[in-house]
Amino acid sequence: MTGRESDTEHRPVALADCTWPEIEAALEDGTRTAVVAVGAVEQHGPHLPLVMDALAGDELARRIAEELGDALAAPTIRPGCSGHHMEFPGTITIPPETLMDLIRSYCRSLDEHGFEHVVLVPTHGGNFAPVETVAPEIAREIDANVVALADLDELMALQNEGLRAAGVEYEEPVVHAGAVETAVVLAVEEGLVRTDELEVGHEGDVSTSRLLSEGFEAITENGVLGDPREATSEAGEAILDRIASAYAEKVEAEREAVR
Repeated sequence: MTGRESDTEHRPVALADCTWPEIEAALEDGTRTAVVAVGAVEQHGPHLPLVMDALAGDELARRIAEELGDALAAPTIRPGCSGHHMEFPGTITIPPETLMDLIRSYCRSLDEHGFEHVVLVPTHGGNFAPVETVAPEIAREIDANVVALADLDELMALQNEGLRAAGVEYEEPVVHAGAVETAVVLAVEEGLVRTDELEVGHEGDVSTSRLLSEGFEAITENGVLGDPREATSEAGEAILDRIASAYAEKVEAEREAVR
């Protein structure tokens, strides 16, 4: 094995963990895709940390980059559009325009360095509309192909499939701080889950328009949708694997389409 091959094999997949010469070498070796998760800093009930969406973004970006094999995971964008959670202390929110400007700056920076594909992966529901709105605008401004994986219904379907694949017979019509997200944190960093504070939240259908107009507290007093007691670390692994695999396939298809 040559020194160059050894360097390539051991190069970090997280862009922020690399040195600039390592990024330069990765680009020269054909790594032209950057995965950017768009997370949040907001309440997730009494048992999960505010960093949940950003934590999930870090992990998904890394797994997608590893699935692709020739990509880097950029630092997750945080915070996001979380105005409907502001009744709960600690939540930090930014306007959609600010988030879109931040995403635009990320994409311009990556494009300038030679990345040919920038993949946007929102992990918080309030970020999906801004990502979907700004992605085509950015794509017209830069040379890089901008891939927005911003179908919230698809994401929640994959999350529920992951629960079932791990033997959890529980369905969450709207995902927030219940079985799905608790399982993900158990899989990624178990110690962050306050297991003595697991509480059932609102179960069943949710009016999204009411949630966004009146705030989360109008739907659930403890900030939880669903039952976090149903979560397992095995389910978290299944959820993350399912999403990463499905998203990597979509990115491959998008890259093939523009070659």
